[in-house]
Amino acid sequence: MYLLGYDIGSSSVKASLVNVITGKCVSSAFFPKTEAKIMAVQPGWAEQDPQNWWDNLKLATQAVMAESSAKADEVDAIGISYQMHGLVCVDKNQQVLRPAIIWCDSRAVPYGQKAFETLGENTCLSHLLNSPGNFTASKLAWVKENEPEIFEKIDKIMLPGDYIAMKLSGTICTTVSGLSEGMFWDFQKNEVAGFLMDYYGFDHSLIPEIKPTFSEQGRVNAWAAQELGLKEGTPITYRGGDQPNNALSLNVFNPGEIASTAGTSGVVYGVNGEVDYDPKSRVNTFAHVNHTAEQTRLGVLLCINGTGILNSWVKRMVAPEGISYAEMNTLAAQVPIGSGGISILPFGNGAERMLENREIGCSLHGVNFNLHGKEHIIRAAQEGIVFSFKYGIDIMEQMGIPVQKIHAGHANMFLSPIFRNTLAGVTGATIELYDTDGSVGAAKGAGMGAGIYKDNNEAFATLEKLAVIEPNVKDRAAYDEAYARWKSALEKQI
Repeated sequence: MYLLGYDIGSSSVKASLVNVITGKCVSSAFFPKTEAKIMAVQPGWAEQDPQNWWDNLKLATQAVMAESSAKADEVDAIGISYQMHGLVCVDKNQQVLRPAIIWCDSRAVPYGQKAFETLGENTCLSHLLNSPGNFTASKLAWVKENEPEIFEKIDKIMLPGDYIAMKLSGTICTTVSGLSEGMFWDFQKNEVAGFLMDYYGFDHSLIPEIKPTFSEQGRVNAWAAQELGLKEGTPITYRGGDQPNNALSLNVFNPGEIASTAGTSGVVYGVNGEVDYDPKSRVNTFAHVNHTAEQTRLGVLLCINGTGILNSWVKRMVAPEGISYAEMNTLAAQVPIGSGGISILPFGNGAERMLENREIGCSLHGVNFNLHGKEHIIRAAQEGIVFSFKYGIDIMEQMGIPVQKIHAGHANMFLSPIFRNTLAGVTGATIELYDTDGSVGAAKGAGMGAGIYKDNNEAFATLEKLAVIEPNVKDRAAYDEAYARWKSALEKQI
């Protein structure tokens, strides 16, 4: 008995096969082996051909089935994780009408801003929990205005995960969680956001049938079974956007639980048990995977562009040539908390939503040429990244999300003891590191949706905890002092 999970990313498509009994991943594969192409016809645009997702999914499926020696009839259910906020348009024959406009495409920004101003900030925030911004609904508004001949042919609009489910089954459906990330869901009325649909001039028939996140959402048809080497009739029982799914992968389901990643950019994803929003729209709020009309579970997403990219820049430009990240950590450990008075603002990777879309750049403060060396800069960079997380977490706490425990994968910045200890020290939260990823999470989500696992606790009972980092109480004053100095430097910039 196996569960098959897909993670449809913008750089690759990954498949993982999980043993139902042991809960362990028996095989994983991703394609393409080099980063997938993103088409930019104009500056600020970002498009991908959905067919390429399917082609890479086919290769990944064949690879995991071959490596594991699993038989097609041993796959009990399929789960899908996908890049959020994209737009796929199909006609009545389920043919894609134009390339997908993906999450990092910014062409729709003025459309969302105009809607925000016209409909009223309070209306949008209280019903959608966000500004229409650059999300899927606004991307569709761009298509309507700029490609009317294509818009007229659209039968259904989908998110990337909906498209993959359609290719697998021939069935088009979506979820409340998916609709909420596209700005199509009204949280006050618990229905499709009619006021935004009417404003943009969208017919309600464009929205596919809505299915629960954990439920049968279609079955693999004969054509897809032949294409992939799977059994016809295999149920698709889960789908979730990549950030809610990452939280699921780390067994984050309840209020006060936090999932975090810290790669090139950083993400803190918290679960809120109350319908709430940030009045300054510095974070995004969507329906979490376990949100229902009866049980409020909202995912509050904080994204920081300038995180790990600063650490990699320091490695290239400041650290001794040829040094590894582990050696950088050893150097930085020679310096006490606070980096000898240096504060680094890590915001050199574009505008930050957390800073109300300001672009302030990266800056160094407090450098003394007679006192400070490479090791101080290296440590200050990591502390600066952590302090940006703390600044965002404070926003989330103002929304009523107490941050007591942070779940993270054992990867990227979380491999650094300085990063981990600083994050625990300045937030007062316990950090738990796990061995998991999005495609494995999607597989376990499928197990929950198929009723193979009775709940998330059973699904993630075998989730391997690699380390626990507790805040060191005796260092709290030093971390607080360093953070206060960093925050003061930030406030002077904004």
